[in-house]
Formats: sequence, C-alpha cells, structure tokens
Amino acid sequence: MDHEHDHVLPDGTTVRIRPITPDDKPLLLAMWARTSTESRRARFLGPFNLDESNVARFTDLDPTMQFALVALRGRGEGQQMIAVARYERDPDRMTSAEFAALVEDAHQGRGVGTALVRGLAQAAADAGITHLSGDILSDNTRMLNLVRELGLEYRSDRDFGGVVRSDLEVSITERFLDVVATQERAAAEAALKRFFRPEKVAVVGASRNRLSIGGLVFDNILEGGFTGVVYPVNPNAPYVQGVAAYPSLSDCPDVPDLVYVCVPSRFVNDVVDEAGELGVKAVCVISAGFSEVGEEGEALQDDLMERARGHGLRIVGPNCMGLLNGNADVRMNGTFSQTFPQPGRVSMSSQSGALGLAVLEHVNNLGLGISTFVSVGNKADISGNDLLMYWEQDTDTDVILMYLESFGNPRTFSRVARRVSRQKPIVAVKSGRTSAGVRAASSHTAAISSGDTAVEALFRQTGVIRTDTLEEMFDVATLLSSQGLPSGNKVAILTNAGGPGILAADALEANGLEVPPLSDRTIEQLREFLPAEAGVGNPVDMIASASPASYARAMEVLGNADEIDMVFVIFIPTGTTATEDVASSLIEAKAKLPESVPVVSVFMSATGIPTDLAEAQIPSFAFPEAAARAMGRVATYSSWRRRPLGDVVEPDGLDRDGARRIVDRALADAGEDGTLWMSSETAEELLRTYGVPLARSRVVAGAEAGARTQEEFGTPVAVKVAAPIHKTDVGGIELGLDSPEAVSEAIERIRTALIEADLAEHADAFLIQEMVGDGLEMVVGVTHDPSFGPIVMAGMGGTLVELLRDVSIRITPLTDQDVEDMLADLRMAPLLTGYRGAPPADVTALKDLLFRINAMVEDLPEVAELDLNPIFVRPDGQGVVGVDVRLKLARS
Repeated sequence: MDHEHDHVLPDGTTVRIRPITPDDKPLLLAMWARTSTESRRARFLGPFNLDESNVARFTDLDPTMQFALVALRGRGEGQQMIAVARYERDPDRMTSAEFAALVEDAHQGRGVGTALVRGLAQAAADAGITHLSGDILSDNTRMLNLVRELGLEYRSDRDFGGVVRSDLEVSITERFLDVVATQERAAAEAALKRFFRPEKVAVVGASRNRLSIGGLVFDNILEGGFTGVVYPVNPNAPYVQGVAAYPSLSDCPDVPDLVYVCVPSRFVNDVVDEAGELGVKAVCVISAGFSEVGEEGEALQDDLMERARGHGLRIVGPNCMGLLNGNADVRMNGTFSQTFPQPGRVSMSSQSGALGLAVLEHVNNLGLGISTFVSVGNKADISGNDLLMYWEQDTDTDVILMYLESFGNPRTFSRVARRVSRQKPIVAVKSGRTSAGVRAASSHTAAISSGDTAVEALFRQTGVIRTDTLEEMFDVATLLSSQGLPSGNKVAILTNAGGPGILAADALEANGLEVPPLSDRTIEQLREFLPAEAGVGNPVDMIASASPASYARAMEVLGNADEIDMVFVIFIPTGTTATEDVASSLIEAKAKLPESVPVVSVFMSATGIPTDLAEAQIPSFAFPEAAARAMGRVATYSSWRRRPLGDVVEPDGLDRDGARRIVDRALADAGEDGTLWMSSETAEELLRTYGVPLARSRVVAGAEAGARTQEEFGTPVAVKVAAPIHKTDVGGIELGLDSPEAVSEAIERIRTALIEADLAEHADAFLIQEMVGDGLEMVVGVTHDPSFGPIVMAGMGGTLVELLRDVSIRITPLTDQDVEDMLADLRMAPLLTGYRGAPPADVTALKDLLFRINAMVEDLPEVAELDLNPIFVRPDGQGVVGVDVRLKLARS
C-alpha cells in the first residue's frame, strides 16, 4: 500500500508524509542538529548521538522487519524533515513491534507526531502486526498524550525507572475512526475558514479592464460589499479601478489571509511561492492552463502543488471560477460571475467553472439564496470531501449541493457523506452516467458492477440525494431549504381541476410516494364546507369554483390528518378566483400545519408563480411532474435518515492469519501483472478460513480418482473443470452423477470437450462436488474498483445472472443495515420470505455469508474478483451452501 500523502494538520496547513528512504540521511542528520537535547533524550530514553557513522541504521531498513515514516516541509534544497516515526518487529513475535517517534522542537504540539504514529499503526496493520509497544519517559507528557489521543486501544504500565510502557492494539475500530474524523473536521474548518472568512484579500492580476478575469474578480469583491479589505496587485498600474495598486504581494501593507491568482499560468507558480514565503495559507488559483490542457499543463500543476506543499498552504483550483460567501457579515464575491445571489442557507460546490456561472444566475432567479459557493476546478488540493467536512459544522449551511464530474477519494467521500447526511441533506448531480467503453470483465460481478453502478450504490448508502439534472437539483434544494422533512411518504392532493390531480397522482406514485385513501374523519371534515359536487377522495377535487377560503380550510384539514405526511396543492386559474388570493390563503393555512408536513404547490398560471409563496417558504412549480420528482427525492432521503446507520458485523470463527498465509503463498506464483486466478481448491481453502459454507468437494486429476471420490462421498455429485473459467460456456460441468461409472464417463467427456475447444491446458484437473439439493440459486460476488475499493454484489444467481441482472451492490464496509437494504432491493426478494406458499429461505444465514465476505475483502485487499455462483439458500434454518467459486488475487 502506498503510504505517501499530504496530511492536513489541525491548523489547516499541510505536511508531506512518506516512508523513509536511504537518500534521507542528510535530511535526518539536519533535523537531529535542530533538535534539542531534551527531545533527543525523550526519544532514546537517555544520551544518544546520531551521526554519519550510525545514521544508516535509521534510513536503510529491512522492509520485512522495519518501517518508518517521515514528515517533510519545504522543497528542493530548502526541504526539511521535521518528524520521523518507526517500528521494528519482534523477531520472536512477528505480530508485535516496538515503535518510537521524534518531532523537531519547532513543530511539536502541531499534530505532526500524531499523524505519523497513526500512519505507522495503519502500515503495521497492513503488514499483519497486531500490537505496537513503546517505552516513553514518564515526564514526556507530549508523547504520553499522543498515545492516548490516537484512538487506538492501549494499555500503559509504569516501571520503577521512570519509563512508561505503552501497548497499542492495532485495529481500525469505530472509536479510532471517530477520533480521526474529529481531527479531520477540525483541520478542514481551520483551512477553509481562511477561504470563506478572510479579513484581508489580495487579487494578483487585478486589472483596470473590468471585462478581464482579474478585473472582474477585483470589481466583484469591491462592488459586492466585502466587509474586509482588498489589495489589487498589478506591477504595471499604480491604480486599479480607483484603488491604489501594489507591484507584488510583498508590497501589500499586510499579509493577506487569502490570495486570488488571475495571471497567465506561466506566472502562477512563482506567485504561490511568494505567497508561501510571506506566510499566506490560502490561495485560490483562477488561472487556467494546468492539467486540463495536457501533459505540459499536468507538469505545471505538479510543480504548483509541490510548491504549495513546501509552504504548507492550501489551494482552491486551479482552473476555477473562484469562491464566494454570501452571508451579510462577509459578502465576498470572489468569482468572475457578476451575479451575486442573496444570502441564503444553501452551500454548493461545482467542478465546472462555466457551469458555475449558469448556476449562480439560476439560483438568483429562483430566489434560493447562497451561503457559500466554490468552483473547485481541477481539485489539485481542496476537494469536495474537504468542503463537506467544513459545511458539516458550518452554522450558516443547511443544505449542500454538489456538481461532480469525478471523485477524488470515494472511500473518504463515503465515510464523510454518510455522517454529514444524517444532519444535513446533500444533493448531487454526478455526470458521466454512461461510458464510451466498458471495462473488460472476466467475472459476473465485475461485469455487472462496472460503469455508473458503483456511484449509485455509493449515493444510496450515504443518503446522498442524486438528481438527474441541475434543474431537478434546484427543485429539491428549494423544497429542502424551505420546510422540514416529512415523516412518511403519504401525500394528499388538493386541486380545483380533476385532470391535473390525476397527473399528479400518477407522478407521485411513479416517484415512490403513496396517494392513500382519506380516513372517514377527514372526509367528514371536508364535506362540512365543500360543495356536493366536489370529490373528497384523494385527490380532493374542489371543482373550478373553489374559493381561496376553501383552499385554506381544505389544506388545513389535510395537513393535520393523521394519514397524511405531505400536501400537494394545484391551482388552475378559472376566471372566478384571483391567483394572488389563492396564494395568500395557502400562506395562511401553512402557518396552521405541523412543521413536519411539507406543502408543495403547482400554479399552472400564465402569470407565473406568485412571489409571495417563495417568501413564505412554500415551493411552487409550473407543472406537477417536477414537483412530484422533488417530493419523491426528499421523502426517500427522510426515510433513509430515520433508519439506523447500522453497524459493521464481526462474524465469529475467522482465521485471519491462515487467510493471510494462503494469499501470500498464492501470490508468490502471480504473473508479471501481479494477478492470479486461484485454483478452485485453493479458493475454497481461503473462503473456509472466513467460515464461508461450501459444498464438500475434492480436486482430482482423472477419471479413476473421480470415481473413487464419488464412491467415498456416497452421494450424487457434480463434476466440473477445476480451472477458473466460465464452466457452462465450454461444457465443463455435469450434474447429478450418482455412480463411480457416471463420474468416470463425465470426466472423459469434459476432457474431450476442453481439448476440442483449444483448452487442453485445463484438462488435467476436475472438481468433484457433492450435490447440494434444494434451495434458491443466488450469487454473491466481489469486484475491486480502483476508485471505490471493494464492491459486494448479491442477487439472483445461475447462468442467467448477467442477462436478468436482478442484483444489488454495495461498497464496503457493509453495515447490517446495508445488507438489509441490499436484499430488500432485489426483485426476487419475495422468494426469500416465502412466495405463494413456498417456505421462507434462510435469510439469516445469507446475511451471515455477506458479513463474512465483507470481512474477508476488508482484511484482504488482494481479493480483486470473486464469484460465488451459484450459492443455494436453503429453507429457513438449513443454511446456505456455495457450490462454485472463482477468485482472482492482485497484489495491492
């Protein structure tokens, strides 16, 4: 696993963390020279001197026994090592190791040591180490606190020599993840606060020409009402738009909190260097000409980020349209959009700058209001994950909108979005639903899980509301930002025209909502004031003569009915009632409804939607279909939020050490590409270490051994080619063989078929497997997506799995709630619970199987593809049995 990465410290700045190398000797010696005698004593528990004679001991490591991480700042000749942490295995107990860390005095207390030791623990876990132990001087309070704050289970014992023995249990527990999440949120808040709430801003490339990018950004900040100070930086003009300009950042009266860069790409990196040397920690690079333009631009962007990392500063962009804060206490329009929406409670990120321009104009026209907006551009540094963590804690943000073209780190997104969605809705448009080319897949699971399927699974697991279009995203945002979440999915329709009411009912049910019959009590209340000709079912058709007063009273009755969760109001002008009067009546009635009952209106009027409705936070639409889609998305999200998050289940009886030995042994024979399809026998051996129930089987070389095996089993058997190929495609499987002679003849037929199909290399090994009997045929599989990590699939199995595609997928780690949802999503779900008198299947055993597969792929990232197809799910209480296994390993 690659342990090199940029780490964001609690103060929002970054350090580079990577494994130590033999070339680091000069950096380590230089750090030692800057480190105090007290810090050296604390590291080595007494006097020690590091010099040319012994430095190789700490840089030239045996990778099987030792590992070390370093933290770096600066670049080139100015690069410095500021911390190092290492472990060394106990040769007598390879699952245990000693650890120690040293942080340069100037950087102690900044979280650098915590980051290194935590990274060390994760590297140790990857290497199969379960415990780290370290001796710490009892007066070394910084190191003792660091150990306590890691989030790992630990035990400390003090001996009589003033040394504390600390033992860490290396396991990625929920507590560990919670501690990491808390520190990540703090780091994101510290970093992004400099972007969203600066007091001093500089625009490098500010121009007299208000139509240029630099001119627009500077003008927008000035004219937008920014509450801080803005410095125009332009070496060729003494004044910019009536404001005294400065030749360089260094000439500004104060060091800016935030720098916007709007100069040609060839000058950008030097500007970033200058900003870093001044101590600027936030830079927004609007300039284009980086990775989006090809190899030369990629090299320039790499250099940009190397310089930024060297100074520990953060970058938004490059190739972006900037960012803004619409709140009254900041009012910073740091974009080149001349549209500055009114303050609101919605925050948004867009990966497309051009799209961002249209978005801001559309938001302004809707009157939706913006809290903060970011165009992330190439996402060289600040990403959607950073923004989610900031908005999670931002008291000015209630709803989060995201336009995504790609994910930086989907597994981080999954963890963060799942947490954020529990308190704030995330609405996303993800482009790229289709692909010009589908990855060649050699297993059923890989074929079915390719393309957009993984993205859909990610959003469903994390509660993200996915919309198909930007227009739909803003429809959903309008509803979310105006009212509370519904407590269910039952909708009452109130209309003055029957046709639109029927259209609305169809649209609502098509979007997963229910239009239930009204209770006798509700009907009786409506009959008290509606004319006899009115329809008081659901939809409630008050007929064309309905008055504003009738609208108000009917809406109040429906909104307070126990059987209703949402109210859908439709008005069509009939010439007898003024549109404005109906709008006023809805506003009056809404005030008398519970907050948990949202009201959505459709005004099919030539005069448009009354502005009073938006001010009263009653979202209104021109047609029923758009309103129904938005309501369906919100109801689904509300249902997800009411459900428990779920827990990752730890099955019993796992032999992790045995599994690791099998994988390491198998990969020793992997090809040049680092991949290997395991033999059926070895694949089954691996699955059994995780308690996966499999039919009794044996691999034999020929007909005589196969006949003896059937006789020994004493049951009908199947004969299959043992190679990891699709057996039915080549005549490589025969079933229900109940005698030694039948087995012998089947092996000869399969051998002949393989030779005729030019597959003679697979004609020397055959799997003899007992027949399982009755049960539902299902498939459970795994594929390892390079972006999303392990993906688990379950569904209808057998030879038609790819044709029928009645499957459900989720991204690991799976919780018990994920598994529940996964099985409920299947069209075949009624078969699991008993269909038309059939006995229910053993769903408990099926869930246990999925938990075991989840544990295996989380422990063994080398499992690249797995097909268990078919598995037979027997009647309740009789378990599940897998009968065919294909498993591919790949070096991680």
